[in-house]
Amino acid sequence: MFQKYFTIGAIGAALAVALGAFGAHSLKEMLPADLLAIFETGVRYHMYHSLGLMLVALLADRLGESKLLLSGARLLLAGMIIFSGSLYVLALSDIRVLGAITPIGGVAFLAGWVCIIVATLKSRKKAV
Repeated sequence: MFQKYFTIGAIGAALAVALGAFGAHSLKEMLPADLLAIFETGVRYHMYHSLGLMLVALLADRLGESKLLLSGARLLLAGMIIFSGSLYVLALSDIRVLGAITPIGGVAFLAGWVCIIVATLKSRKKAV
């Protein structure tokens, strides 16, 4: 789990930097301010959760792998794809109905963090 999810997180972080640069330099002149802000929100959450995925991989390496940590990592990844991906497509296409998909990614983020919290608490109980 460590190598796979740390690598996915690092690739996600690199992609977030590239998309952020693309937004700041290329899209700034092409998109109205509201769509550019939507794109930037996608980049911000993409980066946060890429780093989070790397931290979960480190946590699994330290505490040991568990189904809860694996589920948490998978949910963070799904959230990145659904939440940030829908915002990227919305910003670039101005298809506003895509905004209805975005909360599904947000729920995936929240569920992922809950899995990680529970996994950490369960691990702590075992160590005591």
